[in-house]
Amino acid sequence: MSRFDEIMDNLLIGDRTGAELYNRVFVVSAYGGMTNLLLEHKKTGEPGVYARFADADSEDAWLGALEEVRERMLAKNAELFEAEYERSAADHFVQERIDDARDCMQSLQRLCTYGHFQLDEHLMKVREMLAAIGEAHSAHNTVLALRARGVNARLVDLTGWHQDAPLSFEDMIRDGFSKVDIDTELAVATGYAHCAEGLMNTYDRGYSEITFAQIAAETSAREAIIHKEYHLSSADPMLVGTDKVVTIGRTNYDVADQLSNLGMEAIHPKAAKSLRRAGVELRIKNAFEPDHGGTLISQDYISDRPCVEIVAGRKDVFGLEVFDQEMLGDVGYDIEITRLLKQLKLYVVNKDSDANSITYYVSGSRKKVNRAARLIEEQYRAAEVNVHNVAIVSAIGSDLKVKGMLARMMSALADADISVQAAHQSIRQVEMQCVVHEDDYSQAVAVLHRALVEREGYDDVISAA
Repeated sequence: MSRFDEIMDNLLIGDRTGAELYNRVFVVSAYGGMTNLLLEHKKTGEPGVYARFADADSEDAWLGALEEVRERMLAKNAELFEAEYERSAADHFVQERIDDARDCMQSLQRLCTYGHFQLDEHLMKVREMLAAIGEAHSAHNTVLALRARGVNARLVDLTGWHQDAPLSFEDMIRDGFSKVDIDTELAVATGYAHCAEGLMNTYDRGYSEITFAQIAAETSAREAIIHKEYHLSSADPMLVGTDKVVTIGRTNYDVADQLSNLGMEAIHPKAAKSLRRAGVELRIKNAFEPDHGGTLISQDYISDRPCVEIVAGRKDVFGLEVFDQEMLGDVGYDIEITRLLKQLKLYVVNKDSDANSITYYVSGSRKKVNRAARLIEEQYRAAEVNVHNVAIVSAIGSDLKVKGMLARMMSALADADISVQAAHQSIRQVEMQCVVHEDDYSQAVAVLHRALVEREGYDDVISAA
């Protein structure tokens, strides 16, 4: 959304005229960096308005941050709109939302000076309210810009601003689109939807795709399209080379789920679930190459012949190895340790076990992993717990059922002098995973892509849309 002029020319309008402009719904996110200012920086953790409010004893700590958001939003409006009417309407919308949020937060802070009310009981609502401002700002501006170009655009504000009582998620979507005439109106919806369930309780900042999928299901969309800044490719171009990767023309939701497990989401798995159930196919497109077909993801697709479609992985993994000779035959070890890791909010990417050891490959902070190791040792006095810095590299495809595929993977890594610490392949054979030392990650991706994609000549299979 930060490259709005290109989005307008490539996607929102493009070469379309008349009726071609309609029968579409756009679900938009906030402008780049805006949610970081409203909540906290997603990568660095630098506090935004919400983080300052949650930790503050006085108004000064967060009011300044909220005013910075106001200034940034007004500056964005000035960047987008030259005409007085659109600029004035955009500024008024921002001023109203920021003022409402400020008044609400000040009242809540005063209320919580009384002993019967605790701030932490209301923080999630504050977080949702702040996130909603960014989404609404972007969607409202999009509608203004479309109308200025003669498009009959309609804002579908799902943020629940001034709504008397929250509806269920499905009812919120249904109610929001109940008065939209898809045939004659181009609907622009906020990526955040306020609802009784509280999307951020479950998905935190991943709510946009959940909303997107539910809208596609509710409107019986023929196809759902996610526009990204890049194509879904056979590997990370930064690791393999832009001249080596190929765009994945088709794949299935199973492959998309494997990518999600590796932290490389084509779509959030819960959003994919909604689309699968509704029978809606998903297309991943590069927003800045509108004529390219992108990647079509469907439920039943299987490649014409067995092949590796994507080489992917993740580097932020720790191998949490638990060795205890007393665990033989006792499934309680796995159950209890898995429960502990969930409580610590460590994501289990995979695990393996033998007679007297279990290794969990988890993603999370080193601090939390070390804490998990200490708690396991306290609970199981006879256990030896070791933490390894590792990376996972995977070869993924809709059909890997061909003899020797795993052997080729192991051989390629061995020839490159990369030590494989563990390997996994399930009976379903849609993914082969290798655990390597974290320092070998980048080389391992390049080696496997060269051996399993480039040398196998599968370009015609995976790049055909």
